[in-house]
Amino acid sequence: MSARFWKWLHPEVNVMNNVKQLHRAHRKTSSLKEEISEFKRRRIKETACHMFYCDGYEATTIEAIAKELDVTKPFIYSYFKNKSELLYEICKTGVSLSLGSIEAIQAMPKTSAAKLKLAVDDVVRIVLSHQEYIVVYEREEKNLDLNLSHTIRKQRSLFDHRICSILQTGCETGEFSVINPIMTATTISGMMTWVAFWYSPNGRWTEAEITAHVMEMVMALVFDRGAKIETIRVNHTGQYVNA
Repeated sequence: MSARFWKWLHPEVNVMNNVKQLHRAHRKTSSLKEEISEFKRRRIKETACHMFYCDGYEATTIEAIAKELDVTKPFIYSYFKNKSELLYEICKTGVSLSLGSIEAIQAMPKTSAAKLKLAVDDVVRIVLSHQEYIVVYEREEKNLDLNLSHTIRKQRSLFDHRICSILQTGCETGEFSVINPIMTATTISGMMTWVAFWYSPNGRWTEAEITAHVMEMVMALVFDRGAKIETIRVNHTGQYVNA
């Protein structure tokens, strides 16, 4: 029996194949639309963040953001309902990325010291690569809706407690010597965040050197004062080495 004759006897198979092809095409189209939509949201957020960083939240209008992007105000409003929502999306970026990183690190089968080093490395790099987002949040949090501000603060608290958990486990295993783990965790969190306020991409120190310095300061906080503390340096390839 020829394939053509078999298909003629079973037309429902052709119908099902066509339906499957349509579904696949629809999924591809939907995925592309979502990617384009996400790209537009990201561009709006990046532009707004830069303008908030340079001119301040209160001095920046939706009209000014639209003009900078060469789009209309309705275009902006089709992705963000108002300027307050834009600020929230910007402010939650740094803490969301940092929290995601620390949660992934916590799940790794590594020592507490290794986890803490990974956390410092990841989070400082997030802070440096999202410098304007971090500064805008710290400076403009007062302009956030109280409920939204509370949501972000809860995430920040959760991040600090994740660091605290690593410190507590390290104390139990004898890796660390910390009297007050939660206060120390909050100190470490603030130390990493504050880098955003003085870092300059064209400044004296590279990202790797800054990260190594912060890591060395963090290790000095958590190791036994009588123990020999590793001195962390960056070699010519940008890799960390212990002196």
